[in-house]
Parts: sequence; structure tokens; C-alpha cells
Amino acid sequence: MTTAQYMKHALTLARKGAGFVSPNPLVGAVVVKDEKILSEGWHKEFGGAHAEVNAIAAAGESVEGADLYVNLEPCCHQGKTPPCTDLIIRSHIKRVIIGMKDPNPLVSGKGIEILKKNGIEVHTGLLEEECKQLNEVFIKFIGSRKPFVIFKYAMTLDGKIATVENASRWITGEESRKIVHKLRNNMSSVMVGADTVIFDDPMLNVRLKGKEWKQPLKVIADSSFRIPLNSRVLTTEPQLCLIACTEKADKSKVMEARRMGAQVLVCPEKDGRVSLDFLFTTLGAMDIDGVLLEGGSTLAFSALKEGLVDKIIAFVAPKILGGASAPTAVGGAGFAKMEDALNLYRMKMKKVEGDLMFEGYLNTI
Repeated sequence: MTTAQYMKHALTLARKGAGFVSPNPLVGAVVVKDEKILSEGWHKEFGGAHAEVNAIAAAGESVEGADLYVNLEPCCHQGKTPPCTDLIIRSHIKRVIIGMKDPNPLVSGKGIEILKKNGIEVHTGLLEEECKQLNEVFIKFIGSRKPFVIFKYAMTLDGKIATVENASRWITGEESRKIVHKLRNNMSSVMVGADTVIFDDPMLNVRLKGKEWKQPLKVIADSSFRIPLNSRVLTTEPQLCLIACTEKADKSKVMEARRMGAQVLVCPEKDGRVSLDFLFTTLGAMDIDGVLLEGGSTLAFSALKEGLVDKIIAFVAPKILGGASAPTAVGGAGFAKMEDALNLYRMKMKKVEGDLMFEGYLNTI
């Protein structure tokens, strides 16, 4: 195997922690000795042993003189676990190959310097862009304390997300919907507006078989608290639900929702609605590092207009619905001038059964 292949394997291992290590980064590690993989490990859960520790422990023998491949710079500070640099030094690892420097100010190059000062050969930047994309949520959150926001939607070829009667099940195929459920698992929270709850009554949970999946926090932006108290977002257990409303909300309804176990966050208003900047800042303070924004169209436009969305994931199905009143993915007031249109960068497209999946970025990380 080449050095790039070892790092790709570390990235594959790191992905196994998706949904379980937040707000920590996804990290995988591979110990290579005599040009063969001796052992491997990944960060499995928040507060648990780091990837490097698991990889070295899995060796079952001395790793002296071995190479260590890791997609993120090893930590050098005492957190919930001891510094990984200490173990690497004690284990007499000869060489450490790092995908990217840790943007965490507590590390940020310090781990690399400690390793070098202790006679360990260090190389950085191997598959750096792939490493950054894997931890794009962590990179934004550790630098801003605001969640990384993905706006996800599914639409027909003519741009409709539902029929003229608001029927939306199902626009895309089963494989596309599986990807969405995996996205929910990977993100700390999933957010929709009040109309989505009122018209669709979604559960907003992960419904996949095969292993234990993490259920995200459900966040409902509902300025006046219009959603019914028997909505499935409030009654589906064991997920937590947070209702973001304003002072316009009925106080007795707020009390009843809290009695049912929901969290209710009373937010300041902006343009007569929940201040999304306040909401996202508060979510960040709660260690919610990622938001999967799934609609509706008015909420989506507000988030896009305020520059709060980082990434777009759109599924396009080969169907035509028509209807002037049928909803589109982005509604609201819209932009009046073409030069005000939001441009996406680093676009990718792939086929998912009969659908097309597009990914692009609005903000640079």
C-alpha cells in the first residue's frame, strides 16, 4: 500500500465514529510496521479513547519503530482523556504522518512540535483536502462556536418539493432517503419550520436497520408556536425536541410542551420571526455543532439570506408535478436581482438510483 492508501484507510476508519463523537472530530489511525498494517483504531464515542490510543492498544505487541497514520494532528492537552502525544512518545513510534493540523486552539500545531522535539519524524498535509472535508463540521464549530448548517431538500425536475395539495411522500427513491437518514445520524440536530410539521407531521428521526443509530435533536422554528401538541416531533421517543419560538407564543402551550418533556427556547424576533442567528448561537452554546435544515421554504430562505447556511445537498427526482402554487425548496421574498443570487462552489453530482444528488458550498471553511 502507498502512503495515500494508508491515509485513505484512516479516513474510512474515522467515518465509523460519525454521529457518536460530536462535538469532537472524526479521527482514524493506522499503525504500519514493515510496510504492513499492524493495527488500527478510531474515535468511537464522545469522551472515549482517541483513535491513536485505540490503534496502539490494538497492536498487541510493541509498536516501536512503526509509522502512525492519522487524519488529524494528535492532541497534546489534557481533556476528557490524556494527551495522545504522550502515548505516541512512550510507544517509540518512529514516524507520524498527519492529514491536517488540528484547528483547535489548544492544539493547532503544538502536538506536531512536541512530537518533533522528542525525536519523532512528522509529515503533514497528506490528503489534506479530504481530511478537511471529513471534519468540516468540527472545523467551523471549533473556530466560531456556531453549528455547521446543511440545507437538504428533495425536489422534482421542475423544482417542486410537494404537490399543490402539499403531498410530498415520496419525491425521491428509497436509496436517496437512506442517505438522508444517515445524514440525520451524522448531524447533532435536524431543523424544520412550523409549516413542515403542520402539513407533513414528520418524526425527524433515523429509521434505518442494521446497527444502533444516533437520534439527532429535533429543532422546530415556530415563532408563534403553531404546531399541535400531538405532533409526532413532540411525541416520538426517545428523541429530544426543542421548540424555538418568540414572545408571541401562547404561554399555556409553552408550559404544556415543557411538561411533555420538550425544551422551549424563547428567542428575540427578527422580521417578525425567530432570530435564526440567536437560535444558532444558542445551539452552539449547547454543543450542537451541526444542523441539518430540512425545510420549509420560508425558513430556508431566511437562513440563506442571513448567510447561515454552509452547504447544500439537493436530491432531484425525474418527476414533473407542475402547479403554480406547488411549493419550491426556497420561498420567502426571494432576491430581486440576478446579481444577488447565491452562488455555490465546489459542486459535486452523483447518481443515486434514479435520482441525482448535488452537493455544493456557500461558505468557505
